[in-house]
Amino acid sequence: MVRIVFSDIDGTLLTDDKRVTEKTEQAVKALLAKGIPFVLVSARMPEAIYPITEQMGVTIPLICYSGALVLTKEGKTLSSTAMEFSQTQGFLQEAGERFPQATINYYAGHHWYVRDAKDPRVVFEMEITGAKAEQAEFAACLNKGILPHKILMMMEPDDCERAERELQELFPALNIVRSFPTLLEIMDKSVTKASGIEVLLQHYGLTAAESLSFGDNYNDLEMLQYTKKSVAMGNAPQKVKAEASDVTSSNEEDGIYAYLVKAGLIDA
Repeated sequence: MVRIVFSDIDGTLLTDDKRVTEKTEQAVKALLAKGIPFVLVSARMPEAIYPITEQMGVTIPLICYSGALVLTKEGKTLSSTAMEFSQTQGFLQEAGERFPQATINYYAGHHWYVRDAKDPRVVFEMEITGAKAEQAEFAACLNKGILPHKILMMMEPDDCERAERELQELFPALNIVRSFPTLLEIMDKSVTKASGIEVLLQHYGLTAAESLSFGDNYNDLEMLQYTKKSVAMGNAPQKVKAEASDVTSSNEEDGIYAYLVKAGLIDA
């Protein structure tokens, strides 16, 4: 029996133009009305998720930074896993020297620090997410004890692919993965969407056998493998579909709603 539902955001909950469809919102509210928690799981920071939940008119738990920060529906921190000082310092130095063309973003809790808030890549990200970047020197953040939950590198696809390969080899204690052809996410090695889900299951007194997850991309694989029931979106790559226990229609075709109705978890 499904007693909690987890969902990725981009490419899953949201359409390609970053909207929540009417039926998707209806599905989320129907679950909540039945007492089934609906949890968003994303590489995004909290301030890039709250505009979505506010638009839907719901207050729900969040798993942010792909599991590095887990928040209750009231916004209380259940779990926080930041990168270590020496790892962060070393990574920033190597990344800056090897990929000076990249835009580096430093995420810590509810703050998003950048070297240049007018950088076109940063401006575009602010427009997409609704979050606001703060200009700061990363070394100053580190010296104040502000450790990142996530570092995000923005660069051209070829550079991004090379950076993933080279930097992962240099920093095996970090989790370095592309979430998009132009985006490289860096977190502590222990952080996964599955680890974030485990924290929330303990909070609710539930087990993986009572959970369901929706995802669409490679960084959702551990989540899809962890929950008892897992659903890949119709727009997911074949490898992701093969790992899920079921496949629904795409994020453009109300995939979450369609599956929940088919599974009898909500009414049409």
